[in-house]
This record gives sequence, C-alpha cells and structure tokens, in this order.
Amino acid sequence: MTIVVNAKGASDAGPSMGPARGVIFIHSCPRAISPHVEWALAHVFGKEVAIDWAEQPVAPGTVRAELIWGGPQGTGSRIASAMHPFRQLRHEVTEDPSPGREGERFSSTPTLGLFRATIGVHGDVMVPEDRLRTAVVQAAVTGDPLADEIARLIGTPWDEELEPFRGAHEGSTVRVLHQVV
Repeated sequence: MTIVVNAKGASDAGPSMGPARGVIFIHSCPRAISPHVEWALAHVFGKEVAIDWAEQPVAPGTVRAELIWGGPQGTGSRIASAMHPFRQLRHEVTEDPSPGREGERFSSTPTLGLFRATIGVHGDVMVPEDRLRTAVVQAAVTGDPLADEIARLIGTPWDEELEPFRGAHEGSTVRVLHQVV
C-alpha cells in the first residue's frame, strides 16, 4: 500500500501536494526499528506518520513500505537525513525536479552507506564536472578503471544491491525510481 504524506508548509489542496514531491521506498527495515522510522519521518512532516508495512520476502524478518510525499523544496534531503541514523535500512528517497530546481535521489544500504545524486528533468543522474575530473585523477592514481569510478558516481553499486529489493515493490502503485534511472 502507498500512503501520501504532506510536510509542513505543503498545500493539502490539489494533486501537486506542495512545491516539491517525491517517493520514499523503504526496501528493508528490521521490524523492531520500524516505529523509530515512523517517528523520524513524523519529525520531518510535522505530523504522525503511520506506515502500512508489508513483509519483505527478500530479507525475512524485515518489512518494506513506500510513501509518496509532498512539501517544500529540500524535503527529500530532510527525509534522507532523518533516515540516515538507521544504518540497517535499505531505502531510496527521491525529490522530483520542480520549477527552477533539479531533483535529487538518495539511496542507502547497510554495506555501502548513503549515495546522493542530482536528477535532471528527464530522470537521468547528473554528474558535475568537478566530480568527473576527480574521478579521472582518482583512476590514474589508483590504477582502477575509469569506468568503475564513473559507475560509482552514478550509483551503480547501490542500484545493484537494491535491485532484488525493488522487485518486491512490483505489485505496488508507485513505479518511479528504478524504471527512470
């Protein structure tokens, strides 16, 4: 089930749900910390968040959920920051591009940590020039292939780890992130 939440400052009138909107995919969460995740999200949204958790078949003993959110620009990063202390989570947070602003994608896994990318209006990962220059230098210094550095910059290791968990959401009504990126 998908639930819709609006952050403080968001309009409850109309489908846009505020100047920014996005999706939270919690791919796997140990059942014992699920109430703590709800409390962390309630702090971001300024109201109680009651998530309808489903079993995560890929990781027995964990649960999964997805939420569509709306709120002021920057809410996606506030959500990712609130969930960051829960290192056992596998999750993704998106903030869609909005007028005058590109979108963001945050992915987190227990083994890789947190990944952040800027998302363009067509759903592609945007890598700033300075990060590409650093990748070229890093590859030259370490001897690692440049392709590996670029894969890291666009989030390929996170995509590879999360893909089996994304499949559990296939029956859901929200299909955004992994089909675009």
